[in-house]
Amino acid sequence: MRSKIVIVVLVLFGLLVSCAERTRHPMDMTMALQSAKTPADHQALADHYEAVAKDMEQKAEEHRQILAQFRKDPHDYPREYKGGSFEAHCERLIDIYERAAEANRDMAEDHRRMAGAAR
Repeated sequence: MRSKIVIVVLVLFGLLVSCAERTRHPMDMTMALQSAKTPADHQALADHYEAVAKDMEQKAEEHRQILAQFRKDPHDYPREYKGGSFEAHCERLIDIYERAAEANRDMAEDHRRMAGAAR
């Protein structure tokens, strides 16, 4: 009986761990932005924003591929998605991710400039 309880607890623990968020921010952005004073601080922020921009570009590319596959064989996908067309949904996500990538690249560039000015 006791071994069954241990097994159930371990299974529940495993399920809980598998639901945990795996991609956490590497830094507290509010604190990092407020306390950035040195070139190294600004370079760390620039690196962070550049990494986020790359992630956003990757997500936009994933949706470009989904959209291309949809256009190639639309029967494998839903006609409508959340009240609109699936195609429009993908196009909207591509636009959102591209804008997010651009905004993060701009922030990275701003912090690179601040790193140079803080010397």
